[in-house]
Amino acid sequence: MKKLLGYLPFHFLLFLIAGICCQFYTDFWSFGIVGFFYILLFLGFIGYLFRKTILFIFISWLSFFLIGILLIYGGDATKNYNYFEKHLTNTSNAILAIDKVLKPGNYHYKYMAEVLQINHQKTTGRVLINIEKDSIASFFKIGDRILIKNKFIAIKESLNPHQFNYKNYLVKQGIHQQVYTTKQELLLLDQTSTSFLGFIAAFRLKIQQSLQQYDFSEDELAIMNALLLGQRQDISKELTANYSKAGAIHILAVSGLHVGIILWMLSFVLKPLERYKKGKVIKLVLVLLFLWFFAVLAGMSASVTRAVTMFSAIAIGQFFNKRNAIEQSLIFSMFLLLLLKPLFLFDVGFQLSYLAVFGIIWVQPVFYQLWKPKYYIIDKGWQLITVSTAAQLGVLPISLFYFHQFPGLFFLSNLLIIPFLGVILGTGIIVLGLSYLTILPIFLVDIYGGIISILNRLVAFIARQEAFLFSDISFSFIKMFFSYLVIIACFQFFLKRNAKRCLFFLSTVLVFQSVFFYEKYHIEKNNEFIVFHKSRNSIVGIRTGSFLEVYNDMDSLVTKQNLLKNYKVGENIQYQNYQKLPNILQLNKKIVLFIDTAGVYNLTDLCQPIVLLRQSPKINLERLINRLQPTIIIADGSNYKSYVRRWKATCLKLQIPFWSTNEQGAYIKK
Repeated sequence: MKKLLGYLPFHFLLFLIAGICCQFYTDFWSFGIVGFFYILLFLGFIGYLFRKTILFIFISWLSFFLIGILLIYGGDATKNYNYFEKHLTNTSNAILAIDKVLKPGNYHYKYMAEVLQINHQKTTGRVLINIEKDSIASFFKIGDRILIKNKFIAIKESLNPHQFNYKNYLVKQGIHQQVYTTKQELLLLDQTSTSFLGFIAAFRLKIQQSLQQYDFSEDELAIMNALLLGQRQDISKELTANYSKAGAIHILAVSGLHVGIILWMLSFVLKPLERYKKGKVIKLVLVLLFLWFFAVLAGMSASVTRAVTMFSAIAIGQFFNKRNAIEQSLIFSMFLLLLLKPLFLFDVGFQLSYLAVFGIIWVQPVFYQLWKPKYYIIDKGWQLITVSTAAQLGVLPISLFYFHQFPGLFFLSNLLIIPFLGVILGTGIIVLGLSYLTILPIFLVDIYGGIISILNRLVAFIARQEAFLFSDISFSFIKMFFSYLVIIACFQFFLKRNAKRCLFFLSTVLVFQSVFFYEKYHIEKNNEFIVFHKSRNSIVGIRTGSFLEVYNDMDSLVTKQNLLKNYKVGENIQYQNYQKLPNILQLNKKIVLFIDTAGVYNLTDLCQPIVLLRQSPKINLERLINRLQPTIIIADGSNYKSYVRRWKATCLKLQIPFWSTNEQGAYIKK
């Protein structure tokens, strides 16, 4: 760690990251690119004048901070004159090129596409395409060009608190608009040319079709497509849930783990080349060629690209046999990736990959030194355990922050699964090649399919041990930040036990505890009334500190609703109770009146209540408003949209506040 802190490119990386975050979250710079370059030229001039002083270092830090800002500002497609949204009209014809196939939703097939043209005007920008499932007869492929006339619409924010923000996720992919359509409303254009990604997609499709000719089960094919071809669309929900509960979900996404295993296998297989003149050079070239071939085969996704870049840098660093080659290679690869794709920084996979590798580099050697087994097999097993533990420790805080769960059996999962993964990846490349050439022997099909089947059964067995799965853990960003400080301080003290490091470690623990106490105090002070958005149903909550009273009209168990689970975890709710919706609800000094299709109400004593309209009641809203003078009218997700529009117009006319959860999201009153 000390050597890394003294490594100057690491400082530049930190300031680059700071600049990226600053511009992304605050929109700090909005004065154009020309002025930005003038500032950079001025800093360059000052840096040249004071190049042999400490001022040069500060100017370098500031420069990389500004470069981070520039990368986000200049990379924002919406500011480009040719951005497609600036050329849209009510009668726009758009030509789109499919560049990514997503996992289908419940009602739609989903694709990401580049907007090539709007009404004969060449454009830039990406959109999300949603095609009704009932209307499509065949899938589109990467590289397909389609003509649409549908209206583009903005992607909505999440409608409930602590719900996954799909809009924010797509923004980080450069997507701000989407379109809903049917197959009949699309026109597939003749393909006069094929992009590189389209060619690769066609090659990958041919491999998939060749595999389908053999006696692999659906789950076996799904795992093969995920691990070898980077395609996870066909993995069932049950299989995904099993891998998640077992703490092995990272195996299903081609990432640093897979590329690292491939690099290790290649290094082992090609090691004899080192005996010959120029053998090391030939070995390095072959390794790099194979890694990038694998990246292309897996679809050049963001996770694959960054993993191959990272391990290519490591391979090059090892070739030159430099001190701290791995650490410096990681810094270089991270720096390069952020210069090319600054939004990678906000990708969860990017964060997990680098934190896992850094954990292995710094923590694993410390763990391994605790015990040195005499026997080879035991030693390899111990190495695997220490690597797994170090990687898990590196990603633990951020995993708790994003996923709110901790698989207690990750030791067992990784100990059993990683050897399988090595065999699957190593043998899988051979299987793909032979199946493509249609010469895959049946016995190899049976053996390879059997290995994947055993892997799935192992994962399912581990997933069933629910007593070891710790879920619904509330973990804030500030907790995550100080968790890493505690881990760093702990290992620094472990490496060199002195008073200074002991004091630093105890200080981080004290601050971490203070964060817990502060958040608990803040939670107990928080009281709110909330109307959740739920299509076709009504869910209302009254929160008092860490207690949540839920009122609903649902027949099924409301505890299974993700919106309540997300809210409970996000707000650290410890206790909850469920009841049927009443007609009238007392809220401190305020009355909440629920009006539905079947209710008969005594309105005599009501004055200025909060009125919640549910299940599309047929009422004269104007008369109700004139009689009760409500403080606000709320329409939840159980109402017809046509009714909501009419009620909104009435409230606007009578100057009464109106809230629609379908448009504005959950209603929250503190």
